[in-house]
Amino acid sequence: MSAVSSLVPARFLTIIAHLVIVITIFWSRGNNVKACLPLDFTQEQYDDEDRKLVVALAVTLGLFAIELAGFFSGVSMFNCSQGLLSTGVHASASVALLFFLFEQWECDIYWWILAFCSVLPAFVEILLFIAVFGLKKKPL
Repeated sequence: MSAVSSLVPARFLTIIAHLVIVITIFWSRGNNVKACLPLDFTQEQYDDEDRKLVVALAVTLGLFAIELAGFFSGVSMFNCSQGLLSTGVHASASVALLFFLFEQWECDIYWWILAFCSVLPAFVEILLFIAVFGLKKKPL
């Protein structure tokens, strides 16, 4: 099995692992929201932090949609650079988000994980969409 053909399933599995962890955080975000607050917090503070975390998780899901659209459409499925970048950042995000979930890190850390591990590959995916559909380049 060549390196390119083994990169495709690895990329798919790391994206799905990252997606499953984000959905898990979305369902059980209460403890993470409480970790962002002082010991004596009001309901208004809780609602505000909860809203921020929901927005961050929703943005992450939107970026997943962009990346999976490019992957399943074939635009970036066999692109080695995007495959390696996506596999690396999604594997890193999976590990970091597991720590975020189990160690109950503060919510601000999620924005850093979002920026490096979701925005970056989605941005490259958008550039590949522009190259393939706008400039009529080959997907590889």
